[in-house]
Amino acid sequence: MKKNNFFVKKCASCLLLSLSLAACREDGAVSTLKEDKIFSLDYGTFEDELNVFNLNQANQINTSVAMRDGFFFIANGESKKIMEMNSYGDLLSLYYNEDVNPKPSFSNSVDVVSTTRKATAYPFNEISSIAVDSQKRLYVVDKFPVERQELDEKDDTVLSQIVLRFNEDGSFVDYLGQQGPGGTPFPLIRNIYVTDSNELVVVSFKKTGCEVYWFNADGYLLFKVPISRDNIPDPHDSKAVERFITLENVVPSYEGRILYIKADYSSSHMEGKIASQSGIDYDESLLFALDVESGTYSEPIIIPPYRESTVEGFGTEVHNIPYDFIGITDNGWMFFMVANEGGYDIQMVQASGSRILNRHLAMDRKKILYTAFNLSNTGILSSLNILGDKAQMSWWRTDSLIQAVIKN
Repeated sequence: MKKNNFFVKKCASCLLLSLSLAACREDGAVSTLKEDKIFSLDYGTFEDELNVFNLNQANQINTSVAMRDGFFFIANGESKKIMEMNSYGDLLSLYYNEDVNPKPSFSNSVDVVSTTRKATAYPFNEISSIAVDSQKRLYVVDKFPVERQELDEKDDTVLSQIVLRFNEDGSFVDYLGQQGPGGTPFPLIRNIYVTDSNELVVVSFKKTGCEVYWFNADGYLLFKVPISRDNIPDPHDSKAVERFITLENVVPSYEGRILYIKADYSSSHMEGKIASQSGIDYDESLLFALDVESGTYSEPIIIPPYRESTVEGFGTEVHNIPYDFIGITDNGWMFFMVANEGGYDIQMVQASGSRILNRHLAMDRKKILYTAFNLSNTGILSSLNILGDKAQMSWWRTDSLIQAVIKN
């Protein structure tokens, strides 16, 4: 396939795979998922502690988490280190910048437990997203120092980020840029993913939309996919009403070379005897599957919005709020999330659009300074919550919930 064929669209019919909101919830109630608190972390500078600096400025916290096969990888951007831990909170390996971190205490020890731990020194600069493949090879988004960054004058975009690769033994391999090993830095990276074939997918966002870079298991570029408002289909495209498209997120499938694209659609709101635009109303959210190899879009699935009720005077107003698309599992369930007063609501949609589940995560968000969520390939939802006195790692066994639904 030629790489410039991604603007080819499959002719969309008027038929949409609509998901009924009434089918999402039983008797209007949303069940609460049980939270399992796995382990907690202290704050500090030791190898098994988090350093989040000023906890009163939560927006400066830059810590992310990835979970694979029951092992947790925590990228602590503030201390420029990555910790691998088991489900008991035991430190198994450490990747750290030795200019800002002390040497791990276990590195000089000769006891059996210490010799099973790994420590890798690397001069991290500004790490963010991480991913782990089936062979436990680690991928880390980092940023070049200013003197090595580039400017894309065409898009007026700073190219600054790269993806570091580490082998399963902890040794550094190389870094990937847009063209592959040693390539040009990426635009701002939203997230990185690894498929079941250990192919790396880098999702970058910039002013004009999104660019997705799809690499094979050896790190060589297979596809570069540009996605923007101009090439996302609108099945209800009409000149009678001006429609606005927001590209919310792009997530790859674990199996096959498919990108799932969520777009939110809004239209002008007209008022008065002489129609004049008075605002923008949210209309709907659609999810498309884009076949990377053929460049064709599937028929869209309608993603029902979250419905929030507020008291207005003597009545109640119901507002439709779009969910955020957070990921997909290897068995084809897509996860959407929205924050509310009692925590978060999760909407799980089967890729075929035939089934949908809604559940609630009860969390006191007023006590949480920062939350990093992760959806594993098997469907386990995890979160690292930065609290005032500690950091709490929790998970919700949404994988078990999905399996129960499939069996029934």
